Amino acid sequence: MRYITAQKENRTFIGITDEQMNLAFDLSLADKAKHQTPQLPETMIECITLGEDFLDLSTSLQQWIKDETDSDKYTYPLNQIKLLAPIPRPTKNIFCIGKNYKDHVLEMGSSADLPTDPIVFTKPPTAVIGQKDIILNHKQVTDELDYEGELAVVIGKKGTNISPEQALDYVFGYTIINDITARDLQKKHKQFFIGKSLDSSCPMGPVIVHKKEIDSPNNLNIQTKVNGEVRQNAKTDLFIFDVETIISILSKGLTLEPGDIIATGTPAGVGKGFNPPRLLQPGDEIEIEVEKIGVLKNTVEG
Repeated sequence: MRYITAQKENRTFIGITDEQMNLAFDLSLADKAKHQTPQLPETMIECITLGEDFLDLSTSLQQWIKDETDSDKYTYPLNQIKLLAPIPRPTKNIFCIGKNYKDHVLEMGSSADLPTDPIVFTKPPTAVIGQKDIILNHKQVTDELDYEGELAVVIGKKGTNISPEQALDYVFGYTIINDITARDLQKKHKQFFIGKSLDSSCPMGPVIVHKKEIDSPNNLNIQTKVNGEVRQNAKTDLFIFDVETIISILSKGLTLEPGDIIATGTPAGVGKGFNPPRLLQPGDEIEIEVEKIGVLKNTVEG
């Protein structure tokens, strides 16, 4: 299942897409038509909290739509709807892992900077935007806006002190995040939060792919293009800390909950890593593709 939060005619709905990302199935509308008392919650986080029941309900509603004589009422070409971030307003800051690819560490510093434990920072819910939304250039506060393509993990059930062996049991699915970063603010404040938390600095989407569709999150290709030029191209098997380790360490004494989002770090090829730097400019289009998930597209404010 490829889950979306979307809008059609100013109505927000929970849906799924086909594998080719051509069609959207409106689960919210189908649920209201099929059941006297709707069973599908209104937000993605509430749906994720249902666990396996959400997957079963989604499957049932999709089949009901296909069997209906007026199935077009619940099925839309993707270009006729607006995709929001799959979780438009997370209830917590997004967990982010820094320096999780060796080559990225080296392009930004030296081998002395290789972490022995995960580097963790966060981005606020106010930074989240969706597919094709505009990334604000924030020229009043930064001259060094950069991109970072990342695989993100969406937690599916509550857990604390999770072992690495059990970690993937707590995952609902996977999405894509562009960890937009103001490099000058990051350097000025000597920490990550402000430079990575400007409004619109967390594009997310276009879908959440259920974990059953992905054999291993630690073996996916990730590629970032700027204006059609490949800047980042790597596989997640280059993680310094794999997804299981990240979840386990984050959960030590800290409760993870359904809908929590973890961005797993970016590979080499960020704009700041070039000599001279190739930072984002007004009008630049960024496309981040993660194998088996899709392509997240956004444009920098002109």
